[in-house]
Amino acid sequence: MNLEVQLVETGPGSQVNARPLSSAAPRCTWEGIQHLATVRSTTASTRHSATVWTGVDGVDGVDGVDGVDGVDGVDGVDGVDGVDGTMVRMSQVKQVGLLAAGCQPWNKDVCAASGDRFAYCATLAIYIYQLDQQYNEFKLRSIMSEHKKTITAISWSPDNPDLFASASADNLLIVWNVAEQKAVARLDNTKGIPASVSWCWNSTNGVAFVSHRGPLYIWVYGGPDSGVTVHKEAHSFLSDICLFRWHPTKKGKLVFGHTDGSLSIFQPGSKSQKHVLRPESLEGTDEEDPITALEWDPLSTDYLLVSNLHNGIRLVDSEGLTCITSFCFPSAAASVQCLAWVPSAPGVFITGDSQVGVLRIWNVSRSTPLDNIKLKKTGFHALHVLNSPPAKKALGSSSPNKSQYTSSTSEAVPPPTLSQNHSFSLPPGHAVCCFMDGGVGLYDMGAKKWDFLRDLGHVETIFDCKFKPDDPTLLATASFDGTIKVWDTNTLTAVYTSPGNEGVVYSLSWAPGDLNCIAGATSRNGAFIWDVKKGKMITRFNEVGSTGIRSIHGKNGIFCISWSHKDSKRIATCSGDGFCIIRTIDGKVLHKYKHPAAVFGCDWSQNNKDMIATGCEDKNVRVYYLATSSEQPLKVFTGHLAKVFHVRWSPLREGILCSGSDDGTVRIWDYTQDACINVLSGHTAPVRGLLWNTEVPYLLTSGSWDYTIRVWDTRDGTCLDTVYDHGADVYGLTCHPSRPFTMASCSRDSTVRLWSLTPLISPLLLNILSEQPWDRIMGNTDRAMVPGSPPLLCGKVSRDIKQELDKLTSDARVKKLRWFSDCFSPPGGSNNLWDLVSVINGQDDSLLPPSYSKGVMHMKHLLRFKTSDAQELTIVKMSKFGGGIGAPSKEERLKEAADIHLRLGQIQRYCELMVELGQWDKALSVAPGVSMKYWKKLMQRRADQLMAEDNDDAIPYCIATGDVKKLVNFFSGRGQLKEALLVAQGACEGNLHAPQSSVNNHSNAVDNRQQYQRVCTELAEWYFQDGCCVLAACCHLAVDNIELALSSLIRGNELELAVCVGDVLGEAAKKSTAYCLELLARKYMTARTWELSANLLHMIPDNELLLSKLCAFYPGNPVENNSLHERCGLPLLEDCKSLAEESMSEGQLFSAVKFYLLSDEPENALSIGLQHVKEQLSGSDWTVDSVHPILDLLSYIRTDRLVMVKMTEARSELLILCGYIGALLAIRRQYSSIVSALYEYTSQLLKRREVCVPLRIEQLSAELDAWRTCAYTNSSSPPSEDQRQEFKCLDNRICPTELASVALLGPDYVTGSSLPSHSDVQLSCFTGHTIQGPVFLLEDGKSAISLNDALMWAKVNPFSPLGTGVRINPF
Repeated sequence: MNLEVQLVETGPGSQVNARPLSSAAPRCTWEGIQHLATVRSTTASTRHSATVWTGVDGVDGVDGVDGVDGVDGVDGVDGVDGVDGTMVRMSQVKQVGLLAAGCQPWNKDVCAASGDRFAYCATLAIYIYQLDQQYNEFKLRSIMSEHKKTITAISWSPDNPDLFASASADNLLIVWNVAEQKAVARLDNTKGIPASVSWCWNSTNGVAFVSHRGPLYIWVYGGPDSGVTVHKEAHSFLSDICLFRWHPTKKGKLVFGHTDGSLSIFQPGSKSQKHVLRPESLEGTDEEDPITALEWDPLSTDYLLVSNLHNGIRLVDSEGLTCITSFCFPSAAASVQCLAWVPSAPGVFITGDSQVGVLRIWNVSRSTPLDNIKLKKTGFHALHVLNSPPAKKALGSSSPNKSQYTSSTSEAVPPPTLSQNHSFSLPPGHAVCCFMDGGVGLYDMGAKKWDFLRDLGHVETIFDCKFKPDDPTLLATASFDGTIKVWDTNTLTAVYTSPGNEGVVYSLSWAPGDLNCIAGATSRNGAFIWDVKKGKMITRFNEVGSTGIRSIHGKNGIFCISWSHKDSKRIATCSGDGFCIIRTIDGKVLHKYKHPAAVFGCDWSQNNKDMIATGCEDKNVRVYYLATSSEQPLKVFTGHLAKVFHVRWSPLREGILCSGSDDGTVRIWDYTQDACINVLSGHTAPVRGLLWNTEVPYLLTSGSWDYTIRVWDTRDGTCLDTVYDHGADVYGLTCHPSRPFTMASCSRDSTVRLWSLTPLISPLLLNILSEQPWDRIMGNTDRAMVPGSPPLLCGKVSRDIKQELDKLTSDARVKKLRWFSDCFSPPGGSNNLWDLVSVINGQDDSLLPPSYSKGVMHMKHLLRFKTSDAQELTIVKMSKFGGGIGAPSKEERLKEAADIHLRLGQIQRYCELMVELGQWDKALSVAPGVSMKYWKKLMQRRADQLMAEDNDDAIPYCIATGDVKKLVNFFSGRGQLKEALLVAQGACEGNLHAPQSSVNNHSNAVDNRQQYQRVCTELAEWYFQDGCCVLAACCHLAVDNIELALSSLIRGNELELAVCVGDVLGEAAKKSTAYCLELLARKYMTARTWELSANLLHMIPDNELLLSKLCAFYPGNPVENNSLHERCGLPLLEDCKSLAEESMSEGQLFSAVKFYLLSDEPENALSIGLQHVKEQLSGSDWTVDSVHPILDLLSYIRTDRLVMVKMTEARSELLILCGYIGALLAIRRQYSSIVSALYEYTSQLLKRREVCVPLRIEQLSAELDAWRTCAYTNSSSPPSEDQRQEFKCLDNRICPTELASVALLGPDYVTGSSLPSHSDVQLSCFTGHTIQGPVFLLEDGKSAISLNDALMWAKVNPFSPLGTGVRINPF
């Protein structure tokens, strides 16, 4: 319910408003299925609404007939026609990559942790990472971003690990539910900016917050006492507040740290102590020395660790008001801004230096550090120690090698090693480390290694992004934080960063060709040219240029910079002073174009090197011609109602340019006609980013302050798709030079996101696959611009491919599919995939590109390539864990005893004592003197011990003893699947074996190969679960498992790529390719692509039944139907009826149903087909395979006939039977996430429709309970005997009559499923939970399910979950 909270006034004329948000709709469970009711709920989002699963009839009326008419009745594919706007259509632009922001360095409490989660704040968003229990690695789970100004503090609830609070500079305080990814309460006026936030000690729903001036407010956001109150004593301070902390155990006690270096301490029943315990050196002065960190000793009621900016760290007694210990740093230059206690080690705390990334470990009993570990070159900003180590699946933490790539330029320092004389060892503990450069990591202090490291992220608005023209694996970004960063788009990691300190970097432009330079435009330092590889600023265009000419822009900010790619010596800049200046790269001014107001954007014509356009604050677009001496524009375009920001020339249509304005529109101008030829309206806020597609001339993309990206068809002004995934203003858009349908965007939310536009033009690739003539694939811009015509390729990439193909004399089809497939695919493994296909097809190894050795390699290459590049093999990471065991006196006695045993020749006893002392090296060095068997046993004991400690030192022991299986399991258990793969391959090659082994060599080789196959499968599954189905397919191809490779692509919904690969692989992929073609044919059974669907089906052998389904579903008039029948080799309409009657008389029921569907009376097919299925189900020996074929055939009845009123009963029976058989198919195919939804859907239809089918709700309930109990080993209670019998019966019916294809098994997980949107999310109408990844909206325009669930649903039940009779088409 919505509860309005009345809050107390906190001062004269003040008002504080709070509003808890509506709770999430309850999940619909199976309990009492007969009593399930329709529940609808709306998310707190202002942009989307969702229908919580209620089952059926969701559109209009009981039968849903009226609601279908507007969906074109027939295809029901997009579910948009007749329903308003893009909200109904599945998003066609796919998110395929995310560069997360770094942690902001300006506020104190910006990182927090709880259980297996940790969080950090960028400027406007909170990033939540969670441990993936299956793979022992931390993954980004959600991004919370409802704050509109800088986030100032976060605090995790100590009582509920799902709740945390955040505050921001717009006087806003929010309580979030992490599990549900939504805000549950908001306080809209905090009366001052909260500087620190903490959950209250006496209330599970109370949050305390304080501004720099105070007082301390207590906000209770729920319950009878909800409201805001002021702490009775914590107010009227004499110095600003830096931060405050409640005592963790002494209820109500709290301390404030002030900018003057003092503390204020309050506790119930005691006198307040304000502004006490200033550092002695400050007493009697007015100097300030702000408190930078403050933490209560968890084992004391009175002790407190305090850090001052200049006076270091003190342990103070809050009761006696005395300083107990002042801690000394090794260097006077060292200073600390963050500290944290280590809960697992009493008396131990850690600090992070603010100048250099040195982690220091201390004990309160001594004033100097126990250890100093340099983790990064840049200083610490924040530290937080997890209260308990993450509960991990097996042997410990994940390897950075799999979840993160550290380049040679990374700021991260390799894991340290302790010198031999170090005996200190820190108990296991995990520290969340945030650094001044935005880096974030989770450091395992016991093992001294990173569990997770996110290096070098932007921490502020990213204003611009550009792919490198000659090396599109590199993407540059320019940010408000004063830096330009260059990212590797394959690994999504930063590889270069500019020196910084530039104020704001508004714009960047790569140099043409291979110059490896970037031009940048800044707010206060003019413009510059940065040599990326050398890391140097080589030119500055500021107050005085390199030639001594005074800059025209002066100190005005430069908003845009553009390097001419037609003439590499010219650079244009635009500024707030109203000038657009054209310079040479050495600073010489060529032209000064004066505008009446600020100039925000400029762009060089891509067809005329002397033409440039500008966008101005005076609402106009101007075009200048540099070949003349005139400083006046050739053209001035008027029409915008507010300032013009960016302008972009079309790369394909000469004289065409677009402009984006603060009036929310994009205008298309024709320079040759001197006119505006289109206005694109849809954005609700100023437009910033603009991008023309470089292949399809009518495609234009825009980004706006309304947080959205829109893709337009500029021929008629249609918005083809709207993307909502960014959490703030979208500024920059850029197109991949060699993959023209891959795009990057950047935003005020500090992220860069990669997108694929391929779904918008995917029929093109299938035209290529089905060998359509070139004029249906490529063309000139005039043909492509005809309104309503299908897309054509008109750009340089496609022309280059065509030219190369024309040169080939053989293998042209293979090259054609590969090159165009790469053109359409986003980065992320497609090159790797095609290289492996070439290897399997026998291509000479010498033709493999250099990049092949960096990706997933075929098993016959892995060891050879890795050995030749040994520095990549970083299996062994030495990091000592600990020192001796026992007190010194005991050690001395044991050492003396061991020496005696050794002198007596009792070597084994000596070894055992050395082991007890922890001196394993000495024990192992003499163990062969006992026997090799004993040495090997001792080595295995040492390996076991180190593995139990999750220590990498175990690795050489396993290798030396040839214990391959143990080592592979060790790596696999930690999630280090790539390392496990390498070890398994080494064993297969015979490089790893036990000394003096008596094991049968053949048996050993077989075991090693099986182990290698297993690890490859595990690595493939890891990639798949990470949303990288293409790389998963690569892992399967690496071991020649073609069927599983294609299965990964199909389950990832990369159908076009799967068909191309399957076509090239030939016979070995025949079965999977046919299934994939069938799915694609279903995808294109839409108004304008029936012919394409038929073309795809013609590529499948034995396609007569599939073509019959296509023709049965086709909604044309009789003439059109007969034309399609003729093309597909099927009888004409009038002949089909007589063929159906003939088949019935001969007892051929299936043929009769087929021909009735193809006739002009398809209703007859339903009556005889449904009667047959009902008779089958009434018996006891039916199976899924005996009834599914005819139900599947019936489902292709034309939608306009199926939804007729007279068909109500037959339609209901068909939907019920398809739902039930679909549930059984889902169990067979391991689609666990939709099994319950299918049973509930079927049960609700049974309950709400008057039908006569041999199914009972009680029977369905028993089946579902039996499946839930028996199919899951972790079920809460063991199955009863009745449930075992029920499940056995269910299993017999589901069991396929012939071996099921591997391509049909396993849940779907599309690219982007693991990439979070921001906190504006959809709820699934199946579960009521937040949808992670792509969303599929159903035909009512409100109900949403995940795209993964929609794909699985469609594969087992073709009809919509809303029960309308419309077919679902999420492919």
